[in-house]
Amino acid sequence: MLRHFDEELKNVNELIIYMGVEVEEFIHKAVDSLKNKDVLMAKDIIDSDKKIDELELKIDRKCIGLIVSRQPVAADLRYINTAMKITTDLERMADLAVDIAERTIELGDKPHVKPLIDIPKLAVLAKKMTKGSIDSFVNRDVVLAKKIYLMDDQADELRNAVQEELINNFISKDGSIAPLAIPLILVARFLERICDHATNICEDVIYMVKGNVVKHHFEKG
Repeated sequence: MLRHFDEELKNVNELIIYMGVEVEEFIHKAVDSLKNKDVLMAKDIIDSDKKIDELELKIDRKCIGLIVSRQPVAADLRYINTAMKITTDLERMADLAVDIAERTIELGDKPHVKPLIDIPKLAVLAKKMTKGSIDSFVNRDVVLAKKIYLMDDQADELRNAVQEELINNFISKDGSIAPLAIPLILVARFLERICDHATNICEDVIYMVKGNVVKHHFEKG
């Protein structure tokens, strides 16, 4: 019976890893579609979003089934609860990638107001934090969770850099540029929010492993 329960937990693990990989790919494609003005790729991301929604529901159903049938306690219950929270964060990350794709469609083939430098850097960070947060869950690695959590400041800095440059150097000097600049500001915000969801996962991993609630008062030192 115990061995079967372990297999079921392993299956949840595998599904979350798969979902995490899919979300990373969403982020990558969304930013690529923006860089290359690839409207077809952007539309494909939007159309594929239901796949992530279905994965979230599948994992949640499995977790609820385990709670009902196995009545887990302590560490196992925290694990299942964390798995369900993680799928919510991953689904929202995918939604944010869809938001980026929609900005690509909004801009169409219009020229970028400036070369995209900080946005691709922010995308790389978002993918790294997404992967790291999932790895920390799968391996129950608190050290990695803390490391990824502390990267969130970098995401804030890159978002602020994009925002300040576009507002101060472009929009404030020529208001007619706003329709081209504002979508890029939004993309930076969407990517930073993806990083926030990765930090949420890391907080949940620390709770899962240690039983310590660190949300809202994590020591960044």
